[in-house]
Amino acid sequence: MRTQSMDTSPEAERVQIELIRKASPAKRFTLLEAWSQFLIEANKQGIRKNRPGLSEEEVGLIFVANNYSQALADQLREDLSRRKR
Repeated sequence: MRTQSMDTSPEAERVQIELIRKASPAKRFTLLEAWSQFLIEANKQGIRKNRPGLSEEEVGLIFVANNYSQALADQLREDLSRRKR
């Protein structure tokens, strides 16, 4: 069996999958939520690394543009600008 991750052995992956299957829906949701937050923050860290000096607002807008759409990021930028006035 080929694993989903290059750095995980087939046996370790089998154990991980079995633990996930046995987990309650609440536990699965908690794991998914934590993983999602980790990936979002890792993505933002990459933006910060590639473009130092940006405000957190700009980092967030670039994240939205990269992951959702430039149109949504532009709408969000306009809304944030209106709120600041």
